[in-house]
Amino acid sequence: MLDIGLLVRVHVDALIVAQNHMGVCDAIRRITPVGKLAAMSAPHLPKVAGIDPEVPVSTHTSAPLTEVPGPPGPFIQDRLAGWVSDLTTLHELTERLAGTNTLDGALNELLQAGAALVGARRGLLVLEPANGEGPSATLGLGLSHAELGHIETVPRAATALGRVLDGLPDTADGVTSPDLLGEKDLDPRHREVAARLGYAASYALPLASEAVGRLGAAVWLYDEPAEPAQKQRHLAGLYARYATEHLARLIELERARADVAAVAEELLPSRLPRIPGVQLAARHRTGPRGGGDWYDALPLPDRTLGLAVGSVGGSGPSAMAAMGRLRASLRAYAVMEGEDPVAVLSDLELLLRLTEPARTATALFAYCEPAARKVVLAGAGHTPPLVLGERRCEFIETTLSAPLGMLACWEAPSVEFSPAPGETVLLYTDGLLRRTGDAMDRAFARLHSAAASVPKSDRHDPAAVADHVLRTMLPDGLDRSDSAEDVVILTAHFD
Repeated sequence: MLDIGLLVRVHVDALIVAQNHMGVCDAIRRITPVGKLAAMSAPHLPKVAGIDPEVPVSTHTSAPLTEVPGPPGPFIQDRLAGWVSDLTTLHELTERLAGTNTLDGALNELLQAGAALVGARRGLLVLEPANGEGPSATLGLGLSHAELGHIETVPRAATALGRVLDGLPDTADGVTSPDLLGEKDLDPRHREVAARLGYAASYALPLASEAVGRLGAAVWLYDEPAEPAQKQRHLAGLYARYATEHLARLIELERARADVAAVAEELLPSRLPRIPGVQLAARHRTGPRGGGDWYDALPLPDRTLGLAVGSVGGSGPSAMAAMGRLRASLRAYAVMEGEDPVAVLSDLELLLRLTEPARTATALFAYCEPAARKVVLAGAGHTPPLVLGERRCEFIETTLSAPLGMLACWEAPSVEFSPAPGETVLLYTDGLLRRTGDAMDRAFARLHSAAASVPKSDRHDPAAVADHVLRTMLPDGLDRSDSAEDVVILTAHFD
């Protein structure tokens, strides 16, 4: 990994040593042969985004020194200062990139930082891993979706970006096109698009490293004929190699999150049953490591219905596996004695205590008779359901009880209530409350307010109710995949 901070400290130390111990002039005279100081007096070009285009970053880009009249001290000091300034800029850019924790954020930061390093205003980045694995994306800087569409109509092989993406020879260090419209063999479509969008030069750079291979490429566009200086290209190359490794880590994280979400979805119902007299909808948000929140809805004899939500303690594969076992066991107990929710949860508690004594879980099971609009439910340490209708929006008070696995013998009385025609019962897990970041009493008040604010036109649709509650409870990015808490909402609308 590129340690820019270390390089900055090394060059600062070199400057201090040269000034305090040997003197700049004496130091240079001792280490520089006569006849190699003429290039020192060359004037500096204007800096681009804090980068001095005439000051090399490393010995690979240093020009030989030739003799100049007068003492060299001020120039060497300026040279080292420019060196430190360049490294500091690169350090700041890599620090900003390292602070991104999403793939989209990293891609945007890469485009902006690269534009600053090479002195461009617009750019385009294509994420396209060479191994075919991982997400792909196209992102623009200073380009609208329509302009990106125009660029994509240019034959791939006719653009520097396409040649870099295809890994053609002589593209490993980037491709510079200082005067596109002046190229006689430029593809006609490319010439037309460049003229329409108003760019006259480009610099394309691969996003690749030896460790991770080629992940994609970026191209920056100039409004007039231009090209980055050699040192600018060197700095951009250093930054791109670091960015490639950072992107590889984020891509791997995205893959892991996708795998976790896929496994979690496979452990939940693939579809909800259709029972006359009731409509169902569910929403599920999985955390990055995978959690133990779950829901279920299963048809029972005589056109009755069993509804369940629960949460297993912990996160990760172990919690997900325990959640799958718990849900499967509850389905079996519900089929045998679903009309008695207390018996169902008692059996579940006994199974959990015998098979996984170190595990705790909360659960709520409701036995529904839609034709009679009757609901009998019991909860084990779980959040109370909420009923929403034309005349009421209130929590159904369940008997306070401990979670499953906490007591030697669990039992709590059930609660019975009758939803009126047109009312919706909302079951949920505590992740919905915890993701808000509020204290639990305020989170419950927030949930009540969110349910009460559902528009009347949407109250007949359980999916619309669930979506409204989710948006209201978790606005501004709280409903995101990188939150530590799972969220489950299960809604049942009674006709």
